[in-house]
Amino acid sequence: MPGRVQPRQLALALPHAESLTRDNFLEGPANASGLALIDGWPEWPNRIMLLVGPEGAGKSHLAAIWAEQAGARSISAHALTPAAVPGALATGALVVEDLNSPDFDERALFHLMNLAREDQAFVLITARLAPSASHVELRDLRSRLRAVPTISLLPPDDALFRALIVKFCADRQMAIDESVVSYLATRLERSYAAVRQAVELLDTEALRLGRPVTRALAAELLRDA
Repeated sequence: MPGRVQPRQLALALPHAESLTRDNFLEGPANASGLALIDGWPEWPNRIMLLVGPEGAGKSHLAAIWAEQAGARSISAHALTPAAVPGALATGALVVEDLNSPDFDERALFHLMNLAREDQAFVLITARLAPSASHVELRDLRSRLRAVPTISLLPPDDALFRALIVKFCADRQMAIDESVVSYLATRLERSYAAVRQAVELLDTEALRLGRPVTRALAAELLRDA
């Protein structure tokens, strides 16, 4: 009909589930030490281990793999309370996610570390920063954390970086070709978070505009990013 306004396509914020299985984990030099830790359980150098790395580096993925192997429960650091500690350690293995959360209960974590040692439970703690770079008020907890062996995940090398682009696009069922991968690999900051944000932007805008994900679209969207 002449003059009729075409409806605008809306980009719906639908959840995108990522597979956190061992088979779906992208291996590379940057995360080799973390993967070795998980594969080496229960022969750990200490029953409490700290896994440190930047946002998106795969800490939660590795923790999920270990939790499946060890029958571990999982709790975020900010949700941990003194009353919750005994139940959290009930299976003898626990993942504590995001130690750098600004509002976690330091006394609850100290209690957990003491009880884990008494019960000989395994605990895997994830954090973006090492304890030496974190602000912990409780002196005894600060000392205890600094004594925990730390495994660090590093920024991705070129091969892993390109593989991450492909994986994050596949997680969103986005069809891309090599030209898009190459453009993103040379344009983006070399970080896990940058890849995730760029792929989310491409997916959202391609849906909103009704366009395929091409190098040209990527260039338009990321030119001023």
